[in-house]
Amino acid sequence: MANDIVCSVIVPLYNEEEVILETYKRLKKVMDSINEPYEIIFVNDGSRDKTASIAYELCEKDKNLKLVDFARNFGHQTAITAGMDFSEGQSVVVIDADLQDPPELIPQMIEKWREGYDVVYGKRKERKGETFFKKFTAKVFYRFLRSMTDVDIPVDTGDFRLIDRKVCEALKLVNERNRYIRGIISWLGFKQTGIEFVRDKRFAGTTKYPLKKMMKFAFDAITSFSYKPLKFASVFGMLLSTISFLYLIVVICTRIFTTHVQPGWASILAVNLFFHGITLIILGIIGEYIGRIYDEAKGRPLYIVRQTKNFSEDKQNKITGRM
Repeated sequence: MANDIVCSVIVPLYNEEEVILETYKRLKKVMDSINEPYEIIFVNDGSRDKTASIAYELCEKDKNLKLVDFARNFGHQTAITAGMDFSEGQSVVVIDADLQDPPELIPQMIEKWREGYDVVYGKRKERKGETFFKKFTAKVFYRFLRSMTDVDIPVDTGDFRLIDRKVCEALKLVNERNRYIRGIISWLGFKQTGIEFVRDKRFAGTTKYPLKKMMKFAFDAITSFSYKPLKFASVFGMLLSTISFLYLIVVICTRIFTTHVQPGWASILAVNLFFHGITLIILGIIGEYIGRIYDEAKGRPLYIVRQTKNFSEDKQNKITGRM
C-alpha cells in the first residue's frame, strides 16, 4: 500500500456526463489545496452515456485521477465498495458526483480525522432542491431504521464521509451482497463524529435514485440490520390467530344458544380477504429475507471490472471482483 497517499476520494459514476467535468474541477481544486499526496478514484458503474470516455480523457491528463470501469451496472453501494478495494490512502472519502455534498467540506473532515476520529460523516441540516415528499420520506426512513435496529446509525446522513484506513480494511471483511455501506460502517464501530452542512440541489442531470430504487435501498437497509420485521410478522400472526379463534367461539355459541343465524356471505368473504391479505404480507416479509439468503448462497463476485486506469501494476492485476 502506498502509505504516502494521505487521502483517497471515491466517486461512483452512473450516467454523469453532464456533471463529471465540474465534479473533477471542484475535487481537484480542493485536494490540491490540502498540499498532501492524494488520489481521486472514479468508479464507472456501467454508465450508458459518455461518462466513461470523459473519465478516460481526464485520467490521461491527471495521474492523480484513477478509474475503475465496471463491466456493467452493479449498483451504487457496490461501486463504493470497489473504490475502497482499489484505494491506497491512509484515509478514504466517499462522495457522490452530483455535487449535492460539497467537496469543500473534505479539508474539515481531514482535520477531524487528524484529531483522532476514525469516521467523519456529513450530517445534513438542510436539503435544497428536493421535494417535500423526498424530504419527508427520508426523515421518516432514517428514524424508522434507527428504531428497528440495535446499531447506532446516525440520522440524516448519507454515504458522504471519511473513514480511516483501518475502517476500510475492516469493511473489506464484510462480503454482503445487498449492501448498506453507511450501516455497515456504523456496525463496525470505531470512533465517529459528524460535521453538519447544507445539502445543495443537484448540479445537473437527474437523480439516480427514483422511488423504485429508494424502496429497494430501504429494504436492503432494514433487512441487513434488523430481524424485527420477522418478529413483528410472527407476533402479528399469533395475534390474528387468537382473534380468529375467539371469533370462532363466538360464532359457535351464537349458533348453538340463539336462534339468530349469521346470514352473510359478504361478511365471510370480507374476513377471508383480510386474513389472506395479512398472510401474503407476512409471506412477502419472509420472502425478502429468503431472497437475500439466496443472493448470499450463490457466492458470485460483488462486481466485475472491465478495465482500470492509472493504478499501480499490482492494482492493475487485481482480481476482477471481490468474492
